[in-house]
Amino acid sequence: MNVLTPQENPDAPTRVVCFPNAGSGAASFRAFAPLLAPHAELVIVRLPGREARIAEPPHRKLAELVPAVAEELADTLDVGERRLVFFGHSMGALVAFELARHLRRTARRLPDRLIVSGRPAPHVPYPPGYEFVHDLPWERLVERLRGYSGTPEALLADPELLEMFLPTLRADFEVVETYRYSPQPPLPCGIAAYGGLTDDEVPSATLAAWADHTSGPFRLRLFDGGHFYLDGQRGEVAKAVLTDM
Repeated sequence: MNVLTPQENPDAPTRVVCFPNAGSGAASFRAFAPLLAPHAELVIVRLPGREARIAEPPHRKLAELVPAVAEELADTLDVGERRLVFFGHSMGALVAFELARHLRRTARRLPDRLIVSGRPAPHVPYPPGYEFVHDLPWERLVERLRGYSGTPEALLADPELLEMFLPTLRADFEVVETYRYSPQPPLPCGIAAYGGLTDDEVPSATLAAWADHTSGPFRLRLFDGGHFYLDGQRGEVAKAVLTDM
């Protein structure tokens, strides 16, 4: 299956489609389903190379990933009279944004709201001296992952598990780090940008820059925590999503 619906709720007025961060699967958003019910039905995108799709090769370029996701999610995005919200964290924010632009180019329904989390606005360049992750040697890559504080230490300390996990993670980082922004008109759907107050990778100014990509309303929200603030702030984030959607 290309999506997971942890708590089906066909009567909910809104469907929230979630796009996880690099290397992650449905588990990263699963706990939000009961927090959004009964107002929203949560659907989590499963990309190739993880969980039930572990045998499939992961995408390495966003230009290839987005059209494939659009086709795979055709039924999921067909919500009729219901509202449609995209919620993406880190790499998932970039996927959600470019998917919305792809849907506009192909004359399909856009989301009513785009919620982007833990990711600088797409036109913001990498800072000088940024160390790209996807082609780092094994030891340095593990150090960088420890710095993000989002990968369990038990995984980082197990060479056999890492050997299974790192190819997909490298591919995901390649998707992000080889992405080149192409200017297009702002999206008509409103955007809400979320981030962690202590996320050194994503300063608040780079989140605020998402305002340039909507002709609708924009909101910036900052939560206690770092890049993976979602893990410790699920209740507060869910309240924000219910307000912003």
